Amino acid sequence: MWVEMEPIYIIALIITGIAVGFFGGMLGVGGCFIMVPVMIAVYSAAYPSASTDTIVRLAFGTNLLVVFPTAMMGAYNHDKKGAVWWRAGLYIGAFTAIGVVVGAILAAHTPGATLKAIFGAAVLIGAVRMITAKPPKVGEEPIKDLRIWLAVGVPMGVVIGLIGIGGGLLMVPLMAIILHFKIHNAVGTSTAIMMITSIIGAIAYALNGLNVSDLPEYSIGYVNLLAWICLAATSVPMAIVGVKAAHKTKPKELKNIFAIVLFYVGLKMIGVFKVLGLPL
Repeated sequence: MWVEMEPIYIIALIITGIAVGFFGGMLGVGGCFIMVPVMIAVYSAAYPSASTDTIVRLAFGTNLLVVFPTAMMGAYNHDKKGAVWWRAGLYIGAFTAIGVVVGAILAAHTPGATLKAIFGAAVLIGAVRMITAKPPKVGEEPIKDLRIWLAVGVPMGVVIGLIGIGGGLLMVPLMAIILHFKIHNAVGTSTAIMMITSIIGAIAYALNGLNVSDLPEYSIGYVNLLAWICLAATSVPMAIVGVKAAHKTKPKELKNIFAIVLFYVGLKMIGVFKVLGLPL
């Protein structure tokens, strides 16, 4: 069933990596809202007889491994500007990692169609947040209570592990709204947290798929190394270009672009367009 991937699909993944790196650097997220739908579409087209469950889990697991080097690059650049609070990043990252493992285990036993719907719902929530969220009050001090960090980190990790995302879409608003981080510190620290959550999540997806025989070539469990190389090789360097573009674009324009893309992807993943019979 799993044959060697045709060049057209490899090219599609490489182009996706360029977009992921650019928009990830510009918008401060891991790019899951681009990578996951594209990988599901590519695998569905390249391997039409493969099960939805396997395809979705492969997309989630591979996405997490792509986020890791991208997050490292982001954390490095944000740290140079003093935007990474490493103590918070390491603690919240550790707490979130616990939830990520639980979420990844749940994902291995959840139907692919359900995972797609949950992913779409999470993306739509992110879109609504982009439109409605208000910046934290000026001068408000961030919360430093480890118990609150734990209470926020673990459930957030479960969601991250379940739907295979780096977590920037969830972490940034939670840190800004609940933990009272300044927006630049929230974005910068989230990249440090994503370094932890993404690699832990990728390992969990790989381990949960080790006993699955029906996987494409170059896969370690639910992580496909061919797709990872195609995406990571272009997304990491393009992240630098995206960061530069962000400083030349007005914040409101960035927010609107981000929200529009999120709404489309969320509705697409949930299946709204298919139900309505729209060719989108």
